[in-house]
Amino acid sequence: MRRLTLLGRTRACYYRKIATRDFNRGVTIRISIVIPALNEADCIEQTLQPLQLLRQEGHEVILSDGGSKDETLNLAQPLVDQVVSSPPGRASQMNHGASIASGEILWFLHADTLITEDAHTQIISELANATNVWGRFDIRLTGTQMIFRLIETMMNLRSCITGIVTGDQGIFMWQHVFKEVGGFDDIPLMEDIALSRKLKGLSRPLCLQQKLITSSRRWEEQGIFHTILLMWQLRLSYYFGASPNTLAKKYSS
Repeated sequence: MRRLTLLGRTRACYYRKIATRDFNRGVTIRISIVIPALNEADCIEQTLQPLQLLRQEGHEVILSDGGSKDETLNLAQPLVDQVVSSPPGRASQMNHGASIASGEILWFLHADTLITEDAHTQIISELANATNVWGRFDIRLTGTQMIFRLIETMMNLRSCITGIVTGDQGIFMWQHVFKEVGGFDDIPLMEDIALSRKLKGLSRPLCLQQKLITSSRRWEEQGIFHTILLMWQLRLSYYFGASPNTLAKKYSS
């Protein structure tokens, strides 16, 4: 395992040097934005609209649909470059989307997350000029109650200290790094934590303080304190070896 980690770090360093050389020479580095979606008609247009500027600059937007029964596909089709169908489940959907991506950088966004205008330029600049090969953004939740400011602050601080990143923080990395670690584990829950653990074998994450705006609907629909306690219970159970399948059943119950 240590040998594989050292090999991965060596390869990551090699590819980063190539990318840095190309960046400094003015060679265009393209981002493929992969968005997993399942019945997201209520928010998908709002998510995709800010990405149209990136498409105009030559970046790529891929929607990976898990079998939506609403208008998600019809609404998204004109606003993306590619649509791929996948079995439902974020891990599977993101892996399917990444498999057809052509950009040098992969950026995974949730369907209810909004980017700020220059987030993509910061990704390229930071990756091309750092030893880190992956990273994430700070987030701001849409909820207006003060408790959401505390939740988002703790999420941002925790992920930067531990290097364990959640999917709603917009995980990004070099595409070769994603392939190097084998992509997302095909599990129904905790796929972001599992990926973070693998990526930490290559480098610490870049912790970009620019904020993505992500929906607080989970807390608002299920109860703020109930959701906080549930997520911590699930993470601790996963840390101590609980099966993601078992945890997914508890999460959805």
